[in-house]
Amino acid sequence: MDTAELKMQFMFALRSKGVTDTRVLMAMETIDRGFFVKGIFANRAYEDTPLPIACGQTISQPSVVALMSQALKVSPRDKVLEVGTGSGYQAAILSQLARRVYTIDRHPRLVREASTIFRRLDLNNITALTGDGSFGLPEQAPFDRIIVTAAAEDPPGPLLAQLKIGGIMVVPVGQSDAVQSLIRVTKTEEGLHYDELRPVRFVPLVEGIDKD
Repeated sequence: MDTAELKMQFMFALRSKGVTDTRVLMAMETIDRGFFVKGIFANRAYEDTPLPIACGQTISQPSVVALMSQALKVSPRDKVLEVGTGSGYQAAILSQLARRVYTIDRHPRLVREASTIFRRLDLNNITALTGDGSFGLPEQAPFDRIIVTAAAEDPPGPLLAQLKIGGIMVVPVGQSDAVQSLIRVTKTEEGLHYDELRPVRFVPLVEGIDKD
């Protein structure tokens, strides 16, 4: 099967999983997942499955990336914070939807490798930083949208504090050894509104910065 056919099947799989937002679908079609999957797994880049990457992390299943992006309801003028850069794939998708994307990861190696791909793809509206994402990025707050690509026991307070009124955060919530729930939190003048979206499984959100 050639690459064009694999990509066609890739897009069909996204639609069949409930991805309907045309901007998200266009972003998924524009950003080639093949750039973010390396080594022995490179030939599986267009499968709808999570795959291992460096530092004991994973690149998420494409349909989950798309559904999280869709749930975030990003508009073209939004400033977005992503906690958990990983391979950089989710940030690259968000770069097609938002005005500005800040992405932070505790693993310096992952940030370096993702930054190299962002430069290669001319994704100039992404800033990738090494840091403890559980505390967010207060110097750039507030954010219109926040996405967390690692599971917390509860939506982290420092991140909620950095969300604008009217803003949305999408985060997997639950114990690391059990099935988690993907939660959308909307911040209003009256308080926080929670929507439970779907069961997921993510690596746990870990505090601190990894030694390279």
